[in-house]
Amino acid sequence: MKVVILEALSVGEDMDFTPFDRFGEIVIYQSSTEDEVADRVKDCDVIVANKVPMNEKTLCKAENLKLVCLTATGINNLDGEYLKKRGIAACNVAGYSTNGVAQHTFALMFYVMEKLSYYDQYVKSGDYAKGAVFSHFSEAFCELQDKTWGIIGMGAIGTRVAEIAATFGCKVICYSASGSKYDTPYEQVDFDELLQRSDFLSVHAPLNKYTENLMTIDAFRKMKNSAIFINVARGAIVNEADLYTALTENEIAGAALDVLCKEPMDPANPLLNIKDSKKLIITPHIAWAAKETASA
Repeated sequence: MKVVILEALSVGEDMDFTPFDRFGEIVIYQSSTEDEVADRVKDCDVIVANKVPMNEKTLCKAENLKLVCLTATGINNLDGEYLKKRGIAACNVAGYSTNGVAQHTFALMFYVMEKLSYYDQYVKSGDYAKGAVFSHFSEAFCELQDKTWGIIGMGAIGTRVAEIAATFGCKVICYSASGSKYDTPYEQVDFDELLQRSDFLSVHAPLNKYTENLMTIDAFRKMKNSAIFINVARGAIVNEADLYTALTENEIAGAALDVLCKEPMDPANPLLNIKDSKKLIITPHIAWAAKETASA
């Protein structure tokens, strides 16, 4: 059996791939572009990929291909119809990052909500040392107790976020973009109600026809001006130009992102123009990368 690993760097430079050796010939590429894939996999039996598309363009020469394995939870890069037609099985790593992504959701939220960038700089600049009183609180923030936390997508990660938010005293509400009925103790609402009621709104849904470009300027304008938006799911769920408008026109108070439409980030992305870390934080798709998660 020949196994081709297309994106080794996507799971970390120190990842050990020797357990694959027992399956046969192993070929490892540190990264692969969409144009490179077809030739790299043309005589393999198994592909291990992450973000590169698995479709007719990339797999057309892979006559022996039997299985595509994703080192990720999201499956939006799989052309399911094409794989089914070819009889190629596919699998992902479901649930591996639940705790890590939920944790990062709150790390992002607290950074924006509690204006931590401002207070960190206030101390490091020496201004606190020059102060006359023990405290300094010019940037206001709130408690989570009795606030409403809205969630788009109540899979394993969304459910874990809901549990943590409830522990902080939040009222949790949720929304299914596909219209599915969740088996959950939390209140399920329609999209408009979710937007209008949420003090914090986090996205944990897959990217599909129901969620792509879901968060547009129309959606942001229905949210509270004091609301904070968090996306740790997939970048294309959010219209980034519209989010830029929402932030710069104060339609919402802040946003925290770990995912973007294009990764690495497009230098022309308008969100790069927002330098105020009290309003926006973007991390480079690291919510999954806690030590325990990456080595699971």
